[in-house]
Amino acid sequence: MNQLRIVSKDGKLLADSREIALMLGKSHFHLVRDIDSYINVIDQNPDLDSDKFFSESIYQSGTGKSYKMYLLTKIGCDMVANKMTGPKGILFTATYVSRFEEMERKLLNTDTPSYMIPDPVERAKKWISEEENRQHLESKTLLLEQQISEIEPKLTYLDKILTSKGTITITQIAKDYGLSGTALNKILHEERIQYKVNKQWVLYTKYTNKGFTQSETIDITRSNGEPDVTMNTRWTQKGRLFIHEILTRRGILPFMDRESLGA
Repeated sequence: MNQLRIVSKDGKLLADSREIALMLGKSHFHLVRDIDSYINVIDQNPDLDSDKFFSESIYQSGTGKSYKMYLLTKIGCDMVANKMTGPKGILFTATYVSRFEEMERKLLNTDTPSYMIPDPVERAKKWISEEENRQHLESKTLLLEQQISEIEPKLTYLDKILTSKGTITITQIAKDYGLSGTALNKILHEERIQYKVNKQWVLYTKYTNKGFTQSETIDITRSNGEPDVTMNTRWTQKGRLFIHEILTRRGILPFMDRESLGA
């Protein structure tokens, strides 16, 4: 289980979106996308300031490539937590609240311990009280981390897509959902995403420049023995993600996500 670190920057206490995504068992790419949508709505109201919730930043991957991330204030974490349901949402809320409170106490502390008061008896009582509170918070944090670790989800289908490379056939995609290639092609046709030309499914103009598909030329031999070629449509991982969003809207989930949900 990762440690949710709270850092102080420019007078704000902030949490890293990457660590939050890991705690929630959610793709960081999708958490950033969600936060982008929150900011778009917040910034439409002149009385609200999205900077009080989220601070955009960047990080570098192991390959040196830069990616967007966010630093979240406590109310930014509140907004993310409000969208969560079930044990994960509860445990995330309890954890980040504890972390922010712990950091706030650290910043309030001075070089002189708070229990250093003149009366020796009261000083001893205060020290004992603060030590008990510290140990209680430490135990509570460890328990929360154990509980979250125990319900940490398996790799999601979206994670699988985002880490995959290359193209894939419609039949391969359909198999992940318990569908046939024919059934999935029919759904995409009903959604007015593709239509058939000379036995090949092609995208409507609206989607042709989205990078969803690639056409593959295949050498074949006709029944009369003559060589020929045929075109086949293969889907990129970007297109696979697009299909996943469409099927999710229809309530069709991939097998690996059904297992994690107990469906």
